[in-house]
Amino acid sequence: MSLRLLGTGAADGWPQAFCRCASCATERGEGRVRSQTAALLDGTVLLDCGPTTPETAVRAGVDLSHVRVLLVTHQHSDHLSPAALLHRGWVTDAPLVVAGPADAIEAARAWLAPEAAVTWLVVVPGDHHELHGYDVRVLAANHRTGLGAPGATEAVLYDVTSPTGFRVLHATDTGPLPEQTVAAAEGAAYDVVLLEETFGDRDDLAGEQHLSLAGFADQVRRLRAVGAVTDATDVVAVHLSHHNPPTRELARRLAAHGARVVDDGTELAAHAGVPLPGGRTLVLGGARSGKSAEAERLLLAALAVEYVATSGRRDGDAEWAARVATHVERRPAHWTTTETLDLVALLADQRPDAPALLVDCLTLWLTGVVDRHQAWEPGAPGHAAAWARVEADVDALLAAWRTTTRRVVAVSNEVGQGVVPATASGRLFRDAMGRLNAAVAAETEDVRWCVAGRVVGL
Repeated sequence: MSLRLLGTGAADGWPQAFCRCASCATERGEGRVRSQTAALLDGTVLLDCGPTTPETAVRAGVDLSHVRVLLVTHQHSDHLSPAALLHRGWVTDAPLVVAGPADAIEAARAWLAPEAAVTWLVVVPGDHHELHGYDVRVLAANHRTGLGAPGATEAVLYDVTSPTGFRVLHATDTGPLPEQTVAAAEGAAYDVVLLEETFGDRDDLAGEQHLSLAGFADQVRRLRAVGAVTDATDVVAVHLSHHNPPTRELARRLAAHGARVVDDGTELAAHAGVPLPGGRTLVLGGARSGKSAEAERLLLAALAVEYVATSGRRDGDAEWAARVATHVERRPAHWTTTETLDLVALLADQRPDAPALLVDCLTLWLTGVVDRHQAWEPGAPGHAAAWARVEADVDALLAAWRTTTRRVVAVSNEVGQGVVPATASGRLFRDAMGRLNAAVAAETEDVRWCVAGRVVGL
């Protein structure tokens, strides 16, 4: 089995030739060029063929002369280059099956003579064909090709199994996968999933036609929930554009979803998948540093997430209510929310199917603990005993954090890098927060520091 990626880019490639954005500039500086997405299975089945595909194959040292099946997802020019079929016909009359939606077949057929050795196959979602020994299932995409133009049809996706049993899902272009597609993929346990991820952090551009990073993670979660994606599945992001962060940052983001990004020309051969990360993660940062967004991103592909809000309610505080509403709005609908300070009980849950925990945040947890024990005033009568109770709660949290088997991501504030607090209670809390962060970090295998929206591993 051999699956060669002949391109991993969107329609305009990446870097975009006319663009000077930071993403394009970084990719140029690193000498990386992504052409239009296409893949070649066993040298025999070509999945999409855009204008740049033949030249990309030549540069990669890939021979296309043995291609006998071309599976076209839709008639957009970056996925179907009729000229490539014409050029093929100039040098060979070997038989070729071209399968695709009706408008794509019509567009391609017009370029070839009627006597060309090509079998044209119009497909629709739900079709099942055996082509040159390959089992080809046609799935529905969420991508309109003509935007209402007469004769336009919907794009399709392909589920292809080789004669040796190697199974691939070619899922580009598409927005959120239709329910019937997810149902059709149930139990597939794909070896490779090529899933489009066009718009990076630009959810406003993704809409229903393409996927952003958040949408990509959600589709991986849905496929994992029905057994289409397993820990052995190699999930690769394709159809990438400059709306993504540069490749190094993109790779870091995708790893949290059990996925990866590869260069054009990469050959995928029985690659073990990237499992979803487990264990403990601590995400640190100052105010508006991006720490909560990073913590949420880490769990977007998890099958179930319990969001633990430690802030409590602040009746009559409109500004705080607005902050809470913003957090709630951006959480996925399938997440549950628990409002509590009892982190010890949550961390002690040993069920194998217990949802991942997202604790936001330890700073507000510590605030609530100090409130509960009325330990804010150093020097006040009984303060030493009150603070001893705070430290006992901290010790219990650390013990539970050390022994938990749950996937847990916790957010915490770095409060020690500003001005020295003007009050004794402020200084007391600053020091206690610093000690708590250090103690949790010492028991954590993955600690991340957020600043200006950038993330650094510690």
